[in-house]
Amino acid sequence: MRVYAGLPIWMGEGVHSVLAFFSREPLATPFGEADIAFMELLAAWLGSYLQQREQQELLERLALTDPLTGLLNRRAAERRLVEEFARAKRHDEGFAIALIDLDRFKSVNDRYGHAIGDQVLKGLAKLLDSESRSEDWVARWGGEEFLIMLRKADIKEAMYVLERIIQKVRSTPLKTDVGEIAMTVSAGIGYPGRDDLDVQVALAEADACLYQAKLHGRDRVEARSHAGGILWMAQAVKNAVREERIRLASQPIVDLASGEIVADESLARLLAPDGSVLPAGEFIETAEGLGLMVEIDRQITHQAMARCTTLLAQGQQPPDYAHFVNLSPQFLARKDFVMETLANAQHYCQTCGVTMAQIKPIVFEITERQFLGNLDSLEADLKPLLDFGFRLALDDFGSGYSSFLYLARLPISFLKIEGWMVANMRKDRKIAAIIESLARFCRDQGITTVAEWVEDEETARLLRDMGVNWGQGWHYGRPKLA
Repeated sequence: MRVYAGLPIWMGEGVHSVLAFFSREPLATPFGEADIAFMELLAAWLGSYLQQREQQELLERLALTDPLTGLLNRRAAERRLVEEFARAKRHDEGFAIALIDLDRFKSVNDRYGHAIGDQVLKGLAKLLDSESRSEDWVARWGGEEFLIMLRKADIKEAMYVLERIIQKVRSTPLKTDVGEIAMTVSAGIGYPGRDDLDVQVALAEADACLYQAKLHGRDRVEARSHAGGILWMAQAVKNAVREERIRLASQPIVDLASGEIVADESLARLLAPDGSVLPAGEFIETAEGLGLMVEIDRQITHQAMARCTTLLAQGQQPPDYAHFVNLSPQFLARKDFVMETLANAQHYCQTCGVTMAQIKPIVFEITERQFLGNLDSLEADLKPLLDFGFRLALDDFGSGYSSFLYLARLPISFLKIEGWMVANMRKDRKIAAIIESLARFCRDQGITTVAEWVEDEETARLLRDMGVNWGQGWHYGRPKLA
């Protein structure tokens, strides 16, 4: 008698399959109890193994998938890029990498909240995936940044694809719970060279070109033409920050009435390996694009405090002397860096050997045009510093559209008048009248005014007659390394 036995293989509460046993030769009796027990044990083990394997595959998929958009995440994309690079080398094929960034995405989160921001990201991910070529793949690279891998594409083909995608995003508002939101994207393209050892060079090129697209006004794609210089500067800034070659340069600020130096501004300079010094105008925008302003602010603030302590201890400055230091919104948003700054300040105050009132010599400058987010958040970020005794200066007053709102809401001690107003006040009576009215208003409010771009004695005299308190510019001295 031929014998057959079938046992269900259970996975969870359902049957996955059936484990079947057959006798090759006729048996005198059916399977015995020991045979059945072995079969049941084997079926149970197979069910457990299959369930574990399914769970492992699910975990692997989740580990390589962005949970919000369903696209590959950065970890998965980095793996696949290594594979794509090796495949392209084997077959002597080219490919391009595009990095795409949502323009002004922060304003969406600030206005509508992160839930709506997530809906915008999901909508963009779907659009990018649908508009890419069938042979390409899309990944979420991080935050509001996405990556597209364009197989067998040269720069010309990649530019065509990205320009089409940018046009599609521009003309397709993204649907959210608060209605349709119009967005734009910027993109940079990297293309590996024949001598490249890995994909990192192409990624760096794409990142540099994306930064260039942002500088040129956003809503555009940039490719290799400008990448060389950008890559050089980007690497130079990264190295300088890592090696702490960001140096403080001090520029004097003078009391226009007495002619005495009453303060200085701490400006950032990049000390190159060959000893040359780069002014801020040559590297700050690159640092902002690389997200390194936080570290630059940190280094300059630390140096300014150390210098202040040394000058006080040596009796080279009076206690009411002020050191102006610029702070970016990115720095203020980092609670750990703010707390570190306060700890350093406490240490320096204890070690400088000078008894000082609550008001401290350090004055933090903020620029209104940099702080386009929530003013309540800015006040909260500033509070620990102001409570310690640091004072606040509003820099470049007149350059933004909501300067008076900041002047009304924030505890401003110093107001720095935008340089272009000072430079043009002799040619335009309206500008001169604005400066004079501003000086009068600040005097009534107990705010010290500081005019920038004071380049000659006649400008200094006119500002003094208008009631401006202090002046800063090349007439009094250029920035010098401290």
